[in-house]
Amino acid sequence: MHDSEPGAVPRALDDGAGDPNALAPDPAQATDAPENGFTALRDDITTLVEDARTYAEAEIAFQKTRAGLAGKAGARALVLLVLALVLLHLALIALAVGAVIALAPYVTIWGAIAIVVGVMLGGVAGLVYAALGDGKRLSAMFAPDNTP
Repeated sequence: MHDSEPGAVPRALDDGAGDPNALAPDPAQATDAPENGFTALRDDITTLVEDARTYAEAEIAFQKTRAGLAGKAGARALVLLVLALVLLHLALIALAVGAVIALAPYVTIWGAIAIVVGVMLGGVAGLVYAALGDGKRLSAMFAPDNTP
């Protein structure tokens, strides 16, 4: 191909009259060109690294803000859920007391209490049985499979 160095620029022809050195690279430009190329490359890489660092810092700040907002929203949701459960508990107590008062004229007060407590214990037993079934199903999902 060519016998010139990369980046070497031929000197301008002054007279164009067959000067054998007319197309030879200028020695001053030949030594500066590769260094200028490496300097430009080094500057580009430095800029790229600085941009990457800026991007990483911005991403970290964004994720910190996002985590803070998610934490606040999660805490608020948890507080609201606890309040809802407290109100549900109070409603169930009121229902039980109301049921005892409503049943008292038909059966004795002790009979009304026994009926309400029995119904509540039956509900608890049904919920525990359902939870055990779900627990067994969950443990079966993670148990090692011994079937061939």
